[in-house]
Amino acid sequence: MTKKPIRAIDAVEEAERIAFAPFVFQAVVALRKLGIFNLIFQYRKKGGITIEKLAEELELSVYGIGVLLEIAESYRIVDQDDSGNFELTTTGYFLAFDRTVDVNINFTQDVCYKGLFHLTDAIKTGKPSGLKELGNWNTIYEGLSVLPKDVQKAWFEFDHHYSDDVFQEALEFVFRNNPKTIYDVGANTGKFAISGSKYNDSVTIKMIDLPGQLKIARANVEAAGFGNRVTHHEIDWLSENPQLPQGADAIWMSQFLDCFSEDEILTILKACANAVNEDGEVLIMETFTDRQRFDNAKFVLEATSLYFTVMANGNSKMYPSKVLIRLIDEAGLALIEDIQVGEYHTILACKKK
Repeated sequence: MTKKPIRAIDAVEEAERIAFAPFVFQAVVALRKLGIFNLIFQYRKKGGITIEKLAEELELSVYGIGVLLEIAESYRIVDQDDSGNFELTTTGYFLAFDRTVDVNINFTQDVCYKGLFHLTDAIKTGKPSGLKELGNWNTIYEGLSVLPKDVQKAWFEFDHHYSDDVFQEALEFVFRNNPKTIYDVGANTGKFAISGSKYNDSVTIKMIDLPGQLKIARANVEAAGFGNRVTHHEIDWLSENPQLPQGADAIWMSQFLDCFSEDEILTILKACANAVNEDGEVLIMETFTDRQRFDNAKFVLEATSLYFTVMANGNSKMYPSKVLIRLIDEAGLALIEDIQVGEYHTILACKKK
């Protein structure tokens, strides 16, 4: 890649923006929570709204709204005209109303923000040093079922948002060979088990996860009316020599392997290779850093890697595809199909060698 020279004046401006980025982020959170963004947007057809009018309608101080809008204007989130009326810029609009940005802001604020203070320690120790801000667990997955409701909501919305849009396309691929028994490894809330049971009325699905997660998933499956076709198997992939029961026609893992280190992924893939039937498939859906069309998507994935470092487990990340393809081979599996689904995802279909 050719390096483009940056003028010193532009470089120092960017450096200062990074230095004060946490201030801007928290200002945006406040502008959202206090209803300031919403009210400015409501006045868009009236030429904008003044600080005084905002303060009157929201019952906040002129001072408080003023300091938020000053930094927002400097960051080109709002514009102010000569009459003192404020309007949202396009960036401000996305910060206020775009669903993907909303999910990312809530995840950063509610799940990660306090923990990110401990990133340096996490790098030094290889442990999720920031997790103590949420609870006393070795990994965040042990605590998912008992996280505070707002934190849990932000985590699951972030997790689901990036897979929901491709679920239908993924199901079509999973069922293209009409598997009778599917293992859903990393069952989470039971979403795949429910969707798969709706998609095919004869398939049986076994959810594989930690006990706390399975408790949530089983309740959701029962509520959806599929308790007769969905079973479960408890497992801790970080225990010594974890194994799966044999007999799967297909093993499905969606946005799951990125939660583990390379050595742990190899252990999981070997267990899958041992459990899948001779003519069965191991199906892996991931968002790979080297397969994103847009730079902002790659940036989001790289930021998510820091979440894994400081909050989740201390040793995993969002991987480039070449890493998973190498580990698939080392686990005794052969990659037979490699397809793009949706805008961000790849499915790797594997069979025993």
